[in-house]
Amino acid sequence: MTVSTDFALPPVTLRIGSEARSTGSGTHTHINPATGEAQAQVPLAGAADVDDAVNAAHAAFALWRATPAGTRAKALLKLAQLVEDHTEDFVNLAIADNGIARSNAYPTVNAAVEWIRYYGGWADKLPLGRITSVAGAGGSFGHTLRQPYGVIGAIITWNAPLMSLAMKVPAALAAGNTVVVKPSELTPFTAMLFADLVTEAGIPEGVFNVVPGGAEAGAALVEHKLVKKVTFTGGPDTARKITAACAQTFKPVVLELGGKSANLVFADADLEAAAMHSTFMAFGIMSGQACALPTRLLVQDSIYDSFVATIGAIAASFKTGNPQELDTICGPVINQAAIDRIHSMVTQAQEDGARLVTGGQRLAEDLADGFFYPPTVLADVDPASELAQKEVFGPVLAITRFSDEAEAIALANSTDYGLSGYVWTGDARRAVRVTEALETGEVTINGAPSAVAERPFGGIGHSGTGNEGGLEGLEEFFWTKSVAYGNG
Repeated sequence: MTVSTDFALPPVTLRIGSEARSTGSGTHTHINPATGEAQAQVPLAGAADVDDAVNAAHAAFALWRATPAGTRAKALLKLAQLVEDHTEDFVNLAIADNGIARSNAYPTVNAAVEWIRYYGGWADKLPLGRITSVAGAGGSFGHTLRQPYGVIGAIITWNAPLMSLAMKVPAALAAGNTVVVKPSELTPFTAMLFADLVTEAGIPEGVFNVVPGGAEAGAALVEHKLVKKVTFTGGPDTARKITAACAQTFKPVVLELGGKSANLVFADADLEAAAMHSTFMAFGIMSGQACALPTRLLVQDSIYDSFVATIGAIAASFKTGNPQELDTICGPVINQAAIDRIHSMVTQAQEDGARLVTGGQRLAEDLADGFFYPPTVLADVDPASELAQKEVFGPVLAITRFSDEAEAIALANSTDYGLSGYVWTGDARRAVRVTEALETGEVTINGAPSAVAERPFGGIGHSGTGNEGGLEGLEEFFWTKSVAYGNG
């Protein structure tokens, strides 16, 4: 397959203060996931590069913290507009980075703009804390201060680099912090344009720094003494290492990790809407490569067989192929390792008794050189099996039946993850009951959008700790100081 481009990829560099370094401690060959061909050499930051970036951010902190709140707000709102103005560029870079389908890349950019704009709007309205007093003889007046930490270390994942930047950086900058971002070496291009626009928005040099790299750069960033807080998006295994490193100095962390989110469909739901939404959310968002997607579908007994057939038919109709074409719904997965992992889990699920409804084999012929796996639906999945318990991070949907509300809740809560939950029902009281019972950081009902800027987004259990989004996401980038005035 030929994936034509009429745009030039930006050179990947380390953005440290005012400097753009073209070399680091090594290089990574970037592979276009749609073609399997090498398309760039990515310099990898080493410990010395990270040290320079953190020192640049630390030096810029005093100036940025002292910048009037209105000026910070104006710069962030300008950044939002610049990102919106460069929508087509970000779409093209997303396709080059990880093969996201063009039809999905546009709403992703739009969502990122809203996150930046949301926190830009907060920058001059920051919560100032609480006023307290003690009445009577010897009483005192007191208040609390909300203060920025300083340098924030942000490690973002490969599946949605622009969204990850938008969910972390604007909130940190609005609060008065500076940031060093380590994007994945697998998806380096988006961060380059974002860094250019940060400068164009008028944000001073050193406030935002980018150090593409692998494990060495990540460890150096997390362990650096001048990094006062770490925010990470990725998998639990890496999160454990980050948490252990931060524990040495009691450094706080925000962890946005994986999910095995359950989607509960009751017989009284709008079944046509539920089927389309459930199928698109499982496959049409980044080819299933996102943490909050409803990858477990729990369906009530009385509608199970017909609903499974409908899901299978919709999934089979989704076009998988060239991400440049607007009618493509599913692009490639990120690399060969992902193909191997996904297919292994699909094979194991069938050995465990699951029934293959559609998909289940890597696509060949004109797609053979890329990393294409079709929407794959497996029914009758054992809730204790690997497929029901572990995150696939690919276009695979596991379907299990339930008999009543109590069983649906028990099944939904039966994994170690706790990120998102989805409920489809025509009974408002049931929606309330089930929502309260689900052990997740977020619940959406009857197709409501998830992970929007104005609401907190975060999980419990193996899905992480802390929040991005909403006022809660802003508060992650402050620490609280208590102040009291005596009578002396």
